[in-house]
Amino acid sequence: MKTICLYFQVHQPFRFRRYRFFDIGHDHYYYDDYSNESILHKVAQKCYLPANTILYNLIKEYGSRFKVSFSISGTAIDQFRLYAPEVLESFKKLAKTGYVEFLAETYAHSLSSLINREEFEAQVTKHRETIKEIFGQTPTVFRNTELVYSDEIGAMIADMGFKTVVTEGAKHILGWKSPNYVYCNAINPRLKVLLRNFKLSDDISFRFSNKSWNEYPLTADKYVAWLNA
Repeated sequence: MKTICLYFQVHQPFRFRRYRFFDIGHDHYYYDDYSNESILHKVAQKCYLPANTILYNLIKEYGSRFKVSFSISGTAIDQFRLYAPEVLESFKKLAKTGYVEFLAETYAHSLSSLINREEFEAQVTKHRETIKEIFGQTPTVFRNTELVYSDEIGAMIADMGFKTVVTEGAKHILGWKSPNYVYCNAINPRLKVLLRNFKLSDDISFRFSNKSWNEYPLTADKYVAWLNA
C-alpha cells in the first residue's frame, strides 16, 4: 500500500487600505481592518472550519491510518487570534489527536530566504516558537514560502536543526526523476527533501471543478486509481 503525504498550506496576508497622498504626515495607520476581518470570517465559515471538522472526523474514524500536516503562516495565526479564535481552536483540536503535524515556515510568509539570512532565521525562529506555544509541537519539517528552494537554502534550513524540507517537484529540475521519492540536500545530505507532486495536487486544487477538463468529474475512485498507478 502506498503512503500519501497530505499537507495543507494556510495563509492570510494583512491587507493595506487605500493610502492617499494627503494622508502622508497625518495618518500613519496602513491596514484595512474591515477587509481583513470580513475576508477571514468568510474563509473561516466556507473553508477552515468545515474542512477541519471533516479532517477531525476522518482521524476519529481511521486513527493512525489517517494523518495530515499543516503549514500555517504567522500572519494567519495573528488574524485568527484577532478575528476568528474558533478557527485556532479547531486547529488545536486537531493537534490533540496526535495525528496532525505542524510545519515551520517564515512568520510573515516572506521571501527573506532569498535576501537576508539573518532576517530569514529570525522569522523562522519566531514561527517555530509560535507553533510550539500554540500546538505543543516543535516543528522538524520546514516549508518555505511558495516552496522556494535551492541547495543553499536547504543548507541554511539544515543548520537550523530541521530534518526535512518540503518543496516543489518541478519537472524542469527533476527531468526523468519522480517526485514520489525522498531525496537529500546536495550540501547537507542529512536534510531530507520531500517533493510536491504538482500534477496530482493541481488536479484537486485547480482542475477539480473545471467542467471543460477532459477528466471531469474527478471521482474518488478515479483519483485513487491514479495514486495506485
